[in-house]
Parts: sequence; structure tokens; C-alpha cells
Amino acid sequence: MSRTFVTLRSLEGFKFYGRKTIVHNLDPRAKALFITTVFVVSLLFTNLYVLLGLLTVHVPFLLAAGVLRRWVYSIRAGALLAGIIFFANLLTGSGVLPALALTVRFLVLLTTFSLFFMTTSPDDLGLALDRVGLVRWLSRRWLGFPNALSFTFTTAVRLVPTLAVDAQTVIDAQRSRGLELDKGNVLRRIRNYVPILIPLLLVAIRRSLELAEALEARGFPGREDRTSLYELRFKASDYLLVLGSSTVLAVSMWIFVIHPVLRLPF
Repeated sequence: MSRTFVTLRSLEGFKFYGRKTIVHNLDPRAKALFITTVFVVSLLFTNLYVLLGLLTVHVPFLLAAGVLRRWVYSIRAGALLAGIIFFANLLTGSGVLPALALTVRFLVLLTTFSLFFMTTSPDDLGLALDRVGLVRWLSRRWLGFPNALSFTFTTAVRLVPTLAVDAQTVIDAQRSRGLELDKGNVLRRIRNYVPILIPLLLVAIRRSLELAEALEARGFPGREDRTSLYELRFKASDYLLVLGSSTVLAVSMWIFVIHPVLRLPF
């Protein structure tokens, strides 16, 4: 399996796959609070055992959502960067445990955002952003209409997996014409990617023009008091996740202030 194929497959760790699981059915606002809690706790503490605990917490969610294999792809993609983080901190004299703790922190953050994007529909995410008062205020202040910012964000979420599919298509087409990507020195490999980047850039420009025409034909951004066909409503599982996340966040901040020893990497 080529390195290029592995890199593109790693993007599946951030691509939404619609399934009928308890994790997919959770409200995106509840999941957003969950990843915010994990993000804050991972930044508060550098204790290795705390970070390993945060990483372990994700396993039941990954199994319940049925996305464990795709999560492995994202971890494989981040393995190189994780190694760089470990050795860079080790060479700066931080020690093995602090370097390992920072590496695990990176894996925790990677896993958290991977789980969120794999189990959250961009449409539901857009609905959630439309309901956030701060987002609506920023949209009116910066862009002049309340739904533009949320639409821009959800479009960006869809863009990366779509470009990955287009890139794989271009690579297959160029390889059928005799292009070799994995042979030669570093400079030669970089030059080999030029026939990939130019068609991919043209495809991206064409998609952007088609999207602009479609938005203009539909009268985007529409009325400010627009309604949605689907409404997000909290369920019992959402309230439970919100309660658990809020409790963990509050307790973690209290422990951070009262017990500074847990800030140490061991």
C-alpha cells in the first residue's frame, strides 16, 4: 500500500458517516460540550495518568459509534507528528515523562475532534451553530447575515473529505498514465506531485464556482428569520452527557486549583 493511499485514508478519521447509533444520535451541542471539556482538561493537566484516562474515555464512544477502524486511520496519520512532538520535547531536556505526556495530550485532542466530526452531520452542526447566540452576533457583525458564518464552517467541514476523494481520483488517473509517486529522492518526489496538484487545484476552483452559482440561484443568504425543516431537541441521553461533561469540567477546575501536584507529568 503506497504512502499516498495511507495518507488519504487517514482523512476518513474526520469524515462523517451516517449511522443509527447512540453516539450519532446525540445532539451536536451536547457533543460540543463534551469535546470542550476534554480539551480544557487536557490543557489543565500534564499528568500522564490523567491524559491516559482521557484517551481511554473515548474507547466506549468509538465502539458504540462503530468508527474504531476509521479512528485508527487518523491515529496513523498523526503518528509522525506525535513522534516529532515526543523527540522535540525530549531533546529540549524536558525528560521522558513530560515528553510522553505532551504526546498523549496530542493524541487525546486528535481523538476528540476525530470522534466529533465522524459522528456529527454537517447539517446538524449548521443547525447547532444557528442556535448559538454568539455565532449569530458575529455573523451579523462581520458578514451581515446570521446564517453565513455557520454555512461557511459546515462547508469547510465538508471540503476536506471531498478534496481527498478528488485527490485519489486524480492520483489513480495519473498513475494509469505512468506517473510514479514513490520513487526517487525527495526533490524528485516533490516534482512528481506537480501533475497531481494542478488538476486538483482546477477541480477545487470548479467546485467553488458551481457552489457559488448554486447559492446565487437559491437566493443565499435568504431571510434573517428563516426557519429550518428539522429542529434540534435534547433527549435524555443529551442531558446526561451535558450533566456529566459539566460535572467533570467543574471538578477538574477545582482539582487544578486545590491540588497542583496533579499538574506534574507523573
